Amino acid sequence: MRKLLISLSFIIFHLSFSVAQTLEECQQAAERNYPLIRQYGLIEKTTELTVANIQKGWLPRVSASAQATLQSDVTAFPDQMQAMYQTMGINMEGLKKDQYRVGIDVQQMIFDGGTIKHNAAIARQQGEVQETQNEVNLYNVRKRVNEMYFGLLLIDEQIVLNKDLQELLAQNEKKLASMVKGGTAAESDYQNVKAERLKVMQQMTSLHAQRQSLTRMLSAFCGIEVKEAVKPVQSVAVVQQQTGQRPELKAIDAQLRLADAQEKALDAALMPKLGVFAQGFYGYPGYNMFEDMIHHKFSLNGMIGARLSWDIGALYTRKNDKAKLNVQRSMFNVQRETFLFNNNLEQIQQNENIERYKKLMADDEEIISLRSSIRKAAESKLSHGIIDVNDLVKEINNENAARVEQSMHEIEMLKGIYDLKFTTNN
Repeated sequence: MRKLLISLSFIIFHLSFSVAQTLEECQQAAERNYPLIRQYGLIEKTTELTVANIQKGWLPRVSASAQATLQSDVTAFPDQMQAMYQTMGINMEGLKKDQYRVGIDVQQMIFDGGTIKHNAAIARQQGEVQETQNEVNLYNVRKRVNEMYFGLLLIDEQIVLNKDLQELLAQNEKKLASMVKGGTAAESDYQNVKAERLKVMQQMTSLHAQRQSLTRMLSAFCGIEVKEAVKPVQSVAVVQQQTGQRPELKAIDAQLRLADAQEKALDAALMPKLGVFAQGFYGYPGYNMFEDMIHHKFSLNGMIGARLSWDIGALYTRKNDKAKLNVQRSMFNVQRETFLFNNNLEQIQQNENIERYKKLMADDEEIISLRSSIRKAAESKLSHGIIDVNDLVKEINNENAARVEQSMHEIEMLKGIYDLKFTTNN
């Protein structure tokens, strides 16, 4: 069902010209665009072919053969019997040393103890193992999308704040220009603010270059044109703090089921095999040896029967084979425990980061309000000649830094929430 939904969404994607902007849309587009998505169909096709080949074990096995031999000796009558037959006018030469045979051998399996059935089950389970590992690789695509997406959001926030800072510096630059004309401010004060504004404009150029590079990378990764990144709503991004079914755990479960299938195949290897056969050949000598001793001619010969075989060689390695499977199961269980342990540590760290950013954000508004008041006071003091322009620029930068930190705290908190969603697969 999952593969069908992915295939349908892949078709719809190529028929659509919409631009994905939300994080969820980018993640879905990236999974559709990632080359590994085509691996699902290849794995499924390979598994089907393998199973089909295994099930052909129920078809009759037909073999043809031809042989010509020259023997050092052949079956013959004793000399006394040949002499007796000669007195009766019968020439009993015996078999010729050169013998020929062209034949067909047909064998049909009737009962194999479940070997074909369990080998087919192993092939299917191996396909499932490959699919779950492919799912793990595709799932990690989300994390790469998260990194680029929230990086783009952060740059967009910095661009907005940079514009606000430019406007604020431009306003003060305009005021200082009037003050210079009125003789209440020095030309150097005006030049200082102008230089600061030009510096901020340079930062804007750098931010736009970073944004262009990041949008190109994200668009190429997702296979669509990502123009805008939509900030996730915090209330929507709430995560239940519990471990979901991560693809890594599904992959381990698939490995354990493969071990179970292999163990059943070991049991089937101990069962006897029953089959029927038919053999026929045209050649010399045939089954009627007495007739062939008298008449040296080719004949048709045939045989049908049933064959029961029981190979107990599997008993020699059965104990070690089962022990190896148990060791593999223990290794997979250790992998599960290790993954859950590390996953739990990641959740603890991510929850702590989210709480830390929430606490920082609680004070951000007040800090910005205070910095804004201080900056306005500095503008007033500069107008009255109480402070110089350097103090004003310092307070403007302090206010901007506070706004940047607030933006960073919010984006980092949202990123932490989505990192936790990735960790728990909720």
